[in-house]
Amino acid sequence: MIKVGIVGGTGYTGVELLRLLAMHPEASVQAVTSRKEDGMPVSEMFPSLRGRVDIPFSAPEKAVLTDCDVVFFATPHGVAMAQAPELLAAGVKVIDLAADFRLQDTAVFEKWYKIPHSCPEILKEAAYGLVELNRDAIRKARVVGNPGCYPTTMQLGLHPLLKAGVIDPSHLIADCKSGVSGAGRKAEVAMLFSEAADNFKAYGVSGHRHLPETVAQLSRMTDGKIGLIFTPHLVPMIRGMHSTLYAHLTADVGNEALQALFEDAYRDEPFVDVMPFGSHPDTRSTRGSNMLRIALHRPDDGPTVVVLVVQDNLVKGAAGQAVQCMNLMFGLDETAGLMHVPLLP
Repeated sequence: MIKVGIVGGTGYTGVELLRLLAMHPEASVQAVTSRKEDGMPVSEMFPSLRGRVDIPFSAPEKAVLTDCDVVFFATPHGVAMAQAPELLAAGVKVIDLAADFRLQDTAVFEKWYKIPHSCPEILKEAAYGLVELNRDAIRKARVVGNPGCYPTTMQLGLHPLLKAGVIDPSHLIADCKSGVSGAGRKAEVAMLFSEAADNFKAYGVSGHRHLPETVAQLSRMTDGKIGLIFTPHLVPMIRGMHSTLYAHLTADVGNEALQALFEDAYRDEPFVDVMPFGSHPDTRSTRGSNMLRIALHRPDDGPTVVVLVVQDNLVKGAAGQAVQCMNLMFGLDETAGLMHVPLLP
């Protein structure tokens, strides 16, 4: 049984980790940290976990994380890199759901996150946790930087096209929408019900932290220079993400061949569903699951290919993907604890 610690268990990704790990056949949660809720039973804050998670929150200084096999960080940026050296020295594996181990270029990290990177040597060995594209490195890793939610949809949506060299990598557009839970569990005016409900808006148009992460990973898929316009939007729903990706075709390729690129790329992937050409996947078809669904369109059979990608931002976009990484790191079946059917309606 894998002994699991969770640092920062009171946010949405933290409780999603707890939900998934509570039903995992090979994992046992040993510690969940929260300074403010020290001593409070986890199920008191999250009644959905009554009878499933029977331990209390522990202040960080009280939790013996070095006794765990793996520690998940569902925390703000900067926390994981501060604690990673001690944990790794004790033989504990680290999976960070924030950005500390996503960007290999420390200068880029410091530009976008406004904090210095405290352990660049550990960063060098960290694996990027997008399983479908980096499975072998994750299996061997001691440290994993879990991908951002938006970058997951953009990378899986564009990878087959970039790999095949059939699109112009310098003119990519990503028009992405996320539910309010993507902003985290915190008190902010913009997240209040009266502000977010019956409303729809773009944000981060001039620059979003997920842009450099996505560009860095897309650059690994092609020899061409990546040019990406990424516009995120907030939609009035709790969870779910829909990314509409646009790319200009540079090769004479038919619709059946385009579809085949995606079906061949993801044929054996348990959590990527390539739908029939011309389908319209919706966010509720992935709600509560680790599944990501993709569909292709080609308006008027013209030079533009449109890729629709949907996922649950808290599962495949965060906690589910992290558990998928854990399974690989410990030699388990990749799907262990993750075969939940999406919730409908």
